[in-house]
Amino acid sequence: MVWPSEAIWEAVSASLPGFTVEVLPQIDSTNTDLMRRAKSGQLDPVLLVAERQTAGRGRLGRQWHSDAAGAGAIQSLTFSLGLPLAPQNWSGLSLAVGVSVAQSLHPDLRLKWPNDIWLQDRKLGGILIETGSFGDVRYVVIGVGINMAAREAAGLSTPPAWLAEVQPDMDAGQALQEIAAPLVRAVQTFEAQGFAPFQARFNALDVLAGRAVVCSDGTMGEALGVDATGALLVQTAAGVRKITSAEVSVRPAVAGGLAVALVPRPC
Repeated sequence: MVWPSEAIWEAVSASLPGFTVEVLPQIDSTNTDLMRRAKSGQLDPVLLVAERQTAGRGRLGRQWHSDAAGAGAIQSLTFSLGLPLAPQNWSGLSLAVGVSVAQSLHPDLRLKWPNDIWLQDRKLGGILIETGSFGDVRYVVIGVGINMAAREAAGLSTPPAWLAEVQPDMDAGQALQEIAAPLVRAVQTFEAQGFAPFQARFNALDVLAGRAVVCSDGTMGEALGVDATGALLVQTAAGVRKITSAEVSVRPAVAGGLAVALVPRPC
């Protein structure tokens, strides 16, 4: 696998001093490794790519493994972007990241609130964001996993999609190059302006908008997109409700629909 590390560094380093790109053949988890480094005082911005993850993590503690797909191909593109960040409000960061990644890869990709990338009502990828305070520095690790090739559906709550369905000639290195620089710019925009600049772009890609949903507490209604903070809006019989709680799950009430679970927002 040929990775465009130098090209990515050239595209990003001018706007992100100290930025480096690392590619490892195998690691437990790119997110876990960058958080370990941050705890040891390594707080410089870095893009860490793993050709294979043995203990990758998704939301709610779910596993995200990535292996070779044969003939030197990569089954899943898995990477983490770590950098110091100081936005006034962290709400909506995973949504802003999703907007950037989806729009960088293909116009058919859609977003499922709060942190999944979808293709034709199937999960193509996910986003996991972790933060920590180290002295005066708040460090964020943004993990992204994208299915590049077909993978087994066993044990998954929804069937997987893969990028080769719509980008058959794009390998993992090319996908990373398409994603990396726009993602850094999006994160910097989020730091300066919050989620508001991404609201309309997210709502244009929202797979839940206009669909009947039911919350785990029994609340039912119609998903209306997100507000300027990234909260999911649900029209209920009692009015519009903002969904932000990590203890609430939301599942469409229609057969064959999507499923979405809330996760804690960084704070």
